[in-house]
Amino acid sequence: MAGSNAIDLNGRVAIVTGGTRGLGKDIAAALADAGCAVVVCGRNAPDDLPAGVSFIAADIRDPDQARALVEQTVAAHGRLDILVNNAGGSPATEAATASPRFFDSILKLNLHAPMYMAQAAYPHMVAAGGGNVINIASVSGIRPSPGTAAYGAAKAGLLNLTQSLAQEWGPHGVRVNAIIAGLMQTETAETTYGDAEAQAAVGRSMPLGRMGLGSDLAGAVLWLCSDLASWVSGARINVDGGGERPYFLDLVKGN
Repeated sequence: MAGSNAIDLNGRVAIVTGGTRGLGKDIAAALADAGCAVVVCGRNAPDDLPAGVSFIAADIRDPDQARALVEQTVAAHGRLDILVNNAGGSPATEAATASPRFFDSILKLNLHAPMYMAQAAYPHMVAAGGGNVINIASVSGIRPSPGTAAYGAAKAGLLNLTQSLAQEWGPHGVRVNAIIAGLMQTETAETTYGDAEAQAAVGRSMPLGRMGLGSDLAGAVLWLCSDLASWVSGARINVDGGGERPYFLDLVKGN
């Protein structure tokens, strides 16, 4: 069995978008440790990558570049078994003043790009006898997302896309699932949640007492890619530490 993981994915080939840093890098490293040959992408090459992970330059918001990324991966490794659509995000912007260009850019990164990548990967997964597409979604897609309305709308669309592709592609051996990521500790956490003290307070508010880590997402990805999840498709798996505490509960108590 490869690495220290309980799940063995030896011989499989994976692409992780947004896998050069942060949560995506953790996912890529876990897949490589489980035995996968892993390709990550971005517009600029990273300074370092985990063992077993290689880089191909691509802007996956462009369908031609998304297709080229998949074709280069298959040419290098002979097959494609796993696609993790992890690239995404959005700066905070008031909906009333967001420009059409801004709105389009957020949709392209968080919804269009996963579709382009899935379309490009699909025939190669069918040729390999089956495969897994895993879309990294967000709690912003299942509850109000003030300040990031375009992002929330895109992630909601990604969840629907997940279920639709699972219906269409299941008969051909391709499973499609979504992970709904909760409040995560990332390299940009200070911009989103505030300083270390504020982040600790956010963590304490969670039922499991902390914010999420890249390893939490990676574990869910590994399980979904394994034979343990062979009858799981079209699922929305919450990786959110039990969810955010409803604010009204504190108001009822007079806090």
